[in-house]
Amino acid sequence: MGVMNRDEAIRALKAGEEFDFLVVGGGATGLGTAVDAASRGHRVALVEAHDFAKGTSSRSTKLVHGGVRYLKQGNISLVVEALKERGLLAQNAPHLVHDLAFVIPAYKWWDGPFYGIGLRIYDTLAGKLGLGPSQNLNREETLKMIPTIETDGLHGGILYHDGQFDDARLAVNLAQTAVEQGAVVANYLRAQSLMKEGGIVTGVVVRDQEDGTEFTIRAKAVINATGVFVDGLRKEDDGDAKPIVAVSQGVHLVLPKRFLPGESAIMVPQTEDGRVLFAVPWHDRVVVGTTDTPLPEAAIEPRALDEELDFLMEHARKYLADDPTIDDVLSVFAGLRPLVKSGDGSDTAGMSRDHTVLISESGLITVTGGKWTTYRKMGEDVVDQAEMVAGVEALPCRTRDLRIHGWREDQGGRLSWYGTDADSVEALMKERPALNEVLDEDFELTAAEVCFAVESEMARTVEDVLARRSRALLLDARAAIRMAPKVAELMAGFFGKDDDWLQAQVEEFENLARGYLFPPTQSKGG
Repeated sequence: MGVMNRDEAIRALKAGEEFDFLVVGGGATGLGTAVDAASRGHRVALVEAHDFAKGTSSRSTKLVHGGVRYLKQGNISLVVEALKERGLLAQNAPHLVHDLAFVIPAYKWWDGPFYGIGLRIYDTLAGKLGLGPSQNLNREETLKMIPTIETDGLHGGILYHDGQFDDARLAVNLAQTAVEQGAVVANYLRAQSLMKEGGIVTGVVVRDQEDGTEFTIRAKAVINATGVFVDGLRKEDDGDAKPIVAVSQGVHLVLPKRFLPGESAIMVPQTEDGRVLFAVPWHDRVVVGTTDTPLPEAAIEPRALDEELDFLMEHARKYLADDPTIDDVLSVFAGLRPLVKSGDGSDTAGMSRDHTVLISESGLITVTGGKWTTYRKMGEDVVDQAEMVAGVEALPCRTRDLRIHGWREDQGGRLSWYGTDADSVEALMKERPALNEVLDEDFELTAAEVCFAVESEMARTVEDVLARRSRALLLDARAAIRMAPKVAELMAGFFGKDDDWLQAQVEEFENLARGYLFPPTQSKGG
């Protein structure tokens, strides 16, 4: 029990058992829901059409945050909840969540005082789960913390603390935690259609994306946790269902560490058009984001728009003393936020980040909205309601102090984000010294980590390994492309695949990865 194995999971799903809950969607919300329900003692299955965190949940700004900017909207209750959840996540996954000091530079051309007061409120709200007090900085102190900030017009700054994490690694650890709690979890299983009896949802017909077979999974309640795609399943359930999600795109550029060499991040709360800008150190690189662009529809591989990239480059040059050029950009990635509509749903920047749980007449439960920071609370809320829909015993939530797979106080070192699994990766290296090979001179990924991803973390494709088990695609797209053939070779050996599979995997990944180069080159079918 507790080991991620897709073949075993498929066998269990095909056995004909009726589950208490079937969760559709393997991102932050679906995984959090599965962990919550399974840890209470319910019988849970989770299916994901692609890979865990393939969508929004691997494309965040990598922050576990209360939402400083929501203070300005007056949404204090959202901030209170998020700060509490930030503290719980730091306690439950210390190998992945770290304190990060943020500096808001104060320039004479915009107003800083609100954030001074707002951040004192932020500190108070965080209470004993706070990461550290905010404080005003003079010009010299600001430059000491972020020496590469633009100095023209700078007269000081404000320091505050928030959390940082690795989103896709947390998703994988949550999938492992769900399995350890007794859930049956599988990726590359698409929910094709809902099953109903007497107008009530009784399960889902799923398609195995690897071999094309279809089978049914029965459940007392089905939970639609497909993020920006929830309206698809809602429409299938009820043809008259009105869409509830507005899609907002956030875009990020990744730059070399030299552009922000310290340990502190920069937060610009208000650019000329009211958007927030972050420059955040992450995995020895710098992530610059994020824009907030309303989009008409969701895509599984969102692409940055030219105007978004122009905005980010222009503002990176404005706030960093050393102006980055196109050649400096290591990768570009975009993510879609599911915002719950209110009114006409046109202004996504001001739209609520609160989450919503809906139950249709047929009993389909939909949960959407929210953000990574509050994934645990979303899971708790939806399971509280799903217990009633399923007609199962209401059991107490156990996730507030449930340690997430890999839990270990930060040990430092390159493998620290594996937590206790670092021991297993190191054991692989000792047993098979050939696996110590580093796959690229510009990106430190070893063959052992690829093997561990396949053997223990349910990685099924080159993309799974290079985009989410390691973060190579987001951190250095060119290095990821160079590593793809070697990764495919290691995986083909494990799965017993032939050269055709290997070549197809490399080609698919290269097509995908071209969209992460700057400027992006069009990928086939992307």
